[in-house]
Amino acid sequence: MSRTRRPGSSPGAAITSSPWVLVAIGVIVMVVLLVVALGSVRDRRTFPAAGPSDPAMSLPGLPASTSAPSGVPSAPPSTAARPVVPGLSPRSTVLPAAPTSVAPTGSPRGGGRPAPPPPPSAVTGRYAVVNSFDGGFIGEVRLVNAGDAAQGWTVRLTFPGGRLVTAWVQGAEQGTFGFADGVFTYRSGVDLAAGASVPVQFHIERAGSRPASCTVDGVTCAGL
Repeated sequence: MSRTRRPGSSPGAAITSSPWVLVAIGVIVMVVLLVVALGSVRDRRTFPAAGPSDPAMSLPGLPASTSAPSGVPSAPPSTAARPVVPGLSPRSTVLPAAPTSVAPTGSPRGGGRPAPPPPPSAVTGRYAVVNSFDGGFIGEVRLVNAGDAAQGWTVRLTFPGGRLVTAWVQGAEQGTFGFADGVFTYRSGVDLAAGASVPVQFHIERAGSRPASCTVDGVTCAGL
């Protein structure tokens, strides 16, 4: 009896029948190629090794001064000034002081004229004693405005050692008065009309009936 021999399977047929074997072989080949490529890259130098530096080249020195050729005018020296910081002097760092105003003075030769004195007041006064009694008296200064316009006034009398009891303007608007160190002062409340007259009266004690001084706007009273 003869036996029939089956044909055996070849290795190539086994590989082709298993696709995973091909994939595994391909992966192994790729890994080997990657390792070889990395090794070659590490051994390669990207930049050349630094060698000895080239010697520096020295430039030829320029002459200190060059003379212009004959017949050619030389350029004038630069006169441009250095920039200066605003507000500061190039020679000093001290700021200038603010200018001070000087009052004009008259000429030493008399060329300047002095200011004229103010005109005298148009209001004048006359002193009189209205009533006298033991220890005191009542006096008055009668004011008259001889000017053409209404004007204020100030009466001032001096009674050394005296004492003022009271003061008033008879029949007119009252003003303000005071008494200090024997000096009696009365200032008008309203201006005195042109051509009008008004008496300023006062009660003084412990003083003589004749004052040491009496003025109206600085002018001495009449009647003393």
